This record gives sequence, C-alpha cells and structure tokens, in this order.
Amino acid sequence: MKLTTFSDYTLRVLMYLAMDRDRLATIPEIASAYGISENHLMKVVHQLARSGVVESVRGKGGGIRLALAPAEIRIGRIVRASEGSGPVVECHPEAGSGATAHASCRIAPVCRLASVLATAFDAFYASLDAYTLADLIVEPRALGILLHPRPA
Repeated sequence: MKLTTFSDYTLRVLMYLAMDRDRLATIPEIASAYGISENHLMKVVHQLARSGVVESVRGKGGGIRLALAPAEIRIGRIVRASEGSGPVVECHPEAGSGATAHASCRIAPVCRLASVLATAFDAFYASLDAYTLADLIVEPRALGILLHPRPA
C-alpha cells in the first residue's frame, strides 16, 4: 500500500508539533522546515483541526499546536482519517450501489480479491494502531536539528 501525500504531510505536521508542545507553530514555518507546499499544509491542518487533534489559535502570534498528548494520538486513526474510508478495490460492495459495482466486473460473483485485500488493509491499520505519535518522537532534539539546520 502506498500512502497519499496528504497522509504523509499529516504525519509530518503532527511530528513537528510534537517536538515542542508548548510552542505555537505556523504553517509557513512547518512548510519551510520540510521544504513542502504551504497550500497542501493548509488543507492538512484544516482537517487536523476539524478532527480535534490540532488546536488552531487565530490572530497575531497565533498558530497551531497539538490538542492532545502525543501518547493519545494513534497513528492508525490519523492515517484512516487522512486516507478516507473508501473501498479497497472498486468492485467491493462499498464502492458503489451494490449490484451496479459488481456488474462492471465479470468475475465478481466468485472473486475473493476484495475480501483478501480488505483483510490485508485491516492488518495494516491494526499494525499502525499499535503506535502513537509519541513513538515517532523518541528523539525530538535530533529531529529539531534536522528540521532547523543552522547556517554554516
């Protein structure tokens, strides 16, 4: 399975915020640290704020910070939310309106691919559920040095 760029950026934002929970960070600051698009991060941060994982403080001196402790943020939950809850394959019953979805594939009545892939995705997410954001931030200082290099 390949995660979308949206999921990648979501996890990066959370890792950045977890390095120093007491400080407000800005989207331009995070984008600069990772060398990624501010526009993409705005969408990521909006979803994280709507889900209650990130708190957004408006106004001068505002920014974003974690709304939960890193140990309370399960990676599986975050990836599920950013990847969406769509079907694994298009022929899966959740992909469309039942019979219509199956009608597009001749082997659907006997095919086990959808259930095999669903089982694999369940295992993938169960594995991610075993980890929290705190598990990803074991060395916050080292991560901070890499994201904020000092000029030579």
